[in-house]
Parts: sequence; structure tokens; C-alpha cells
Amino acid sequence: MAQTSGVPLLDLKAQYQPLREEILATLERVADSQYFIMGPEVEGLETEVAAYCRSKYALGVSSGTDALLLALMALDVGNGDEVITTPYSFFATAGSIARLGAKPVFVDIEPRTFNLDPTLIEKKITSRTKAIMPVHLFGQCAEMKPLVELSKSTGIPLVEDAAQAIGSEYYGERAGNFGAAGCFSFFPSKNLGAFGDAGLVTTNNDELYERMKSLRLHGSSVKYYHDFVGANFRIDAIQAAVLRIKLRHLDSWTSARQRNAARYQELFTSAGLAAPRDGQPTEKQLVLPYEAPNRRHIYNQYVVRSAARDQILAHLKKSQIGCEVYYPLSLHQQRCFKSLGYNDGDFPQSERAAAETFAIPIYGELSFEQQQEVVHRIGEALGV
Repeated sequence: MAQTSGVPLLDLKAQYQPLREEILATLERVADSQYFIMGPEVEGLETEVAAYCRSKYALGVSSGTDALLLALMALDVGNGDEVITTPYSFFATAGSIARLGAKPVFVDIEPRTFNLDPTLIEKKITSRTKAIMPVHLFGQCAEMKPLVELSKSTGIPLVEDAAQAIGSEYYGERAGNFGAAGCFSFFPSKNLGAFGDAGLVTTNNDELYERMKSLRLHGSSVKYYHDFVGANFRIDAIQAAVLRIKLRHLDSWTSARQRNAARYQELFTSAGLAAPRDGQPTEKQLVLPYEAPNRRHIYNQYVVRSAARDQILAHLKKSQIGCEVYYPLSLHQQRCFKSLGYNDGDFPQSERAAAETFAIPIYGELSFEQQQEVVHRIGEALGV
């Protein structure tokens, strides 16, 4: 096998080059207009993403974190409230709850998908529970049917953290449509990435849409008149313009990621490195990503599990193969959440995932030869 000179975890330049002329022309047009805040580019993006997500409404915002904050604020989450969520996610999931003075209440994850385990939620509901926040981690929807049923029976709204999941599906329904609101991130490394921070909220609720629309403009529906204390959660017109171009290519990029995931399955299996997907990682084999039935997995990350993770990571980095640990510390173990009273061992599946998982390159422009190199280097690390 001809070896490559390293493989990056993500190659945004390879994605950008075919779009370069169109993007630069669009940036020039926005610059010439001098219309940078709200306006037609933002409205166009909102219309197009709402159609893509099959949602009634979409609101462009300043980041994925602000999308979560906006949705929670619109649901009046505040001091003394509780929001049930997962401890295995990016910090913003729990951080957005805490920033509003509410308490993140964690439940453990399902070990195959790394998503929140819905069977553990009901017993955590109290009179203070104001929302439930599932995360569609790594590009695959959480198990939503029992969550939707629980939400209907209790009246507790669902806020989907879909930061990594634009276009992912659960039984044919797109992420962002299962609860009160769906929150998306357009951080540059996402499948649909901006040229900086940006995000979006979807909803099918007329009243919630109007409230969020006001809250993202300091609680104002009419300029200088404020019905609520909101914040500046506006998306920039430049980011909206770039995202509108990229959105047209999103499905082809997703298909390429899915193709690369299938290639990895073949390569790892033929190399003897793939453990059974329902099995346990060993010193010589990895557990590859599990696709739950009736899902559209968009592979925002390709995350594998290994009992020899740190050994593999050291070798990959030495070999200039991009790799990353998402996430090295369960949220309940973060220093800033010490006051919540959780202890090591409280969420064993989350803690185990933090200790055993790592991501390897999956971006659409990844070549077959590069994937061969990644698998070869992992085999080297394991002595296979």
C-alpha cells in the first residue's frame, strides 16, 4: 500500500476550493451592499434551512450555544428549574442550562449510540423539571419516540440539541422537529459550517417562534420597544450568505461521509480490526460506529471505541494522522459542576465512553488511499 504523508482530521480547504469563486463573489456582493445585520441573506437562509429540515420556522442565530440559550429562554427556563440531559456531550449542552440559573440533571447514555438513554428519564422528573434536552450526538438521532410520548404525557417540552445533526433522520423525520425547538450549530467543523460562529433554531410552534424572534433582538418586536429582556443572538449576513451556498451541497457531502463510513467498515473488517458492533472493544479490535435502525446517520464524527485508545492515539499523532477525543471528561465530572453533587461512577456508560472513544477522519473529500492509511496506522498501533 502506498502510504500518504499524513491525514488531517478535517480538511476544510478541500471543501472550500470548488466553491471558492462563488463564495468570494457572494462575499463581495454582501460587502458592496453594506447590509450586514439581518436582511435578505438571513431571511433567505432561514427559509431554505426550514425547508431542508422540514420545519415550519427557522431562526438564524449567532452560534449553536446561543441557539440552546434562546430556546431555553423562550421556554422561561430560569433560576431553580431543572433540565434533564446527557452528561456525554459538548459543554454547551449543560452550560446553556447552568447559565440561566437552572440545574442540569443528568441521565446516562446508551452505550452503542452514545445518546441519552430514554428509559432512565422518567424517574428523574420532579416538580422543577422545565425541559428535557436530548442530544443527537455525532450525527445520529437519539431514540425519540419514547421521549416524544413522555413529553406529551407530562407536558414537559423537548429541546433538541441537534448541533451535530443537520439532516439526520429518525423514522423519516428530520432532526429539529420532535420537540418545542431544535438547536443547530454551524461552527466551521460541522457538516454545514460557516466562516465563524453561527447557529439556528427550528420550531413548528407559532407562539414560540414569535417569542424567540423577539428574544434574539433584545426582546424587541418593534425597534426600541422591549417586551422581554432578551439578548443579541443575531446571525451575521455574511455567515448566512456563505451558508446558503454550502447548503446546496450538504446532501452530497453527507453521502460522501456515509460512503466513507461504509469504506471504514470494510477496511477495518478485512484487516481483522473490527469487533462485533454489539461486543466489547479489546486490545486488538475496535468497536465501530453503530447505526440504529430507521436512522439517517450523517457522520458529523466517526467515533470508534478501543480498550487501547491512548496507545492508538499516540501512534496516530506520531504518524500525522488526525484524531480527537470527543469527549475526554463526562460533564458531571467537570470542575464547574462539582456543586451538583455527582460522583465518579454515577454515570458509568458516559465515563466509559470518555475513556475509550476517539474520532478519526470522515470528511467527504477523504480519499480511499487516505482511509487505508488511517486503518493501516491503527493496525500498527495494535500490533496487528
